[in-house]
Amino acid sequence: MVKDIIIAFIGPGVMAEAMLSGIIKNKLTNPSNILTSGPLEDRNQELKDKYGIQPFSDNNKAAALADVVILSVKPQRLEKVLEGLQGSVKKDTLVLSIIAGASIAKISSILKHNKIVRSMPNTPAQIGEGITVWCCSSEVEEKQKTIARAILGSFGHEIYVEEEDYLDKATALSGTGPAYVYLFMEAMIDAGVHLGFSRRIAEKLVTETLRGSVDYYDKNGLESRHVASLRNQVTSPGGTSAEALYYLEKAGFRTAISRAIWAAYQRSLELGQDADTLPPEPDL
Repeated sequence: MVKDIIIAFIGPGVMAEAMLSGIIKNKLTNPSNILTSGPLEDRNQELKDKYGIQPFSDNNKAAALADVVILSVKPQRLEKVLEGLQGSVKKDTLVLSIIAGASIAKISSILKHNKIVRSMPNTPAQIGEGITVWCCSSEVEEKQKTIARAILGSFGHEIYVEEEDYLDKATALSGTGPAYVYLFMEAMIDAGVHLGFSRRIAEKLVTETLRGSVDYYDKNGLESRHVASLRNQVTSPGGTSAEALYYLEKAGFRTAISRAIWAAYQRSLELGQDADTLPPEPDL
């Protein structure tokens, strides 16, 4: 069902490359059936040389040929791009957006098209380890849902949700999530250097600790049903972990993380121009 479809990426950026790489790797369609459109000739040529795709400098020409149009431009450019695409997208074409904050209603209204999938991938998609939350308009057919699931699953995991509000929440939690992880890693590495380790050794200790912790959770977390039980396993009464966790709690670590995610959620709504209906910040 997916094999011979033509897919056009409007905006050949980093995430678009991650997606088309996954599509090609999983043989969902031939590289020659993948079109990319963007204003930078060097970038278009780079993707052509690397993957064998077809580059375009005209969004309308690329979109008119496609069975699936993937919107992968910056949120600030979305309206102009959608206005420019009006009339070029075929009636039965599936439009798949990865643009943060852009609602299905907004895309449909400006583009004057009703078969829309909205999705939120994250940066680990670049190595095939992403997690993408997605939903779609009621006009999207079952076979198009299958195509969307195959595309989004080609560069990691995908989770379908029926309520669109979860997309803004996923933007704050998993879409922005890698930034929280990297900041946490940076803080741990800097602490290691402060203790006297070289930065190289500190980085190795931290990265392997995080990697091993996640792998251990994958093997044992589902049985325990809660990450707190795993944390308790390494927290002896009166020990070093207990002392460290006491200071993290005293410094408001949980609250800071929770408020940061809430702030990202509100910003996602603002990007979708829903700022007038922002929910109040919860008591944390």
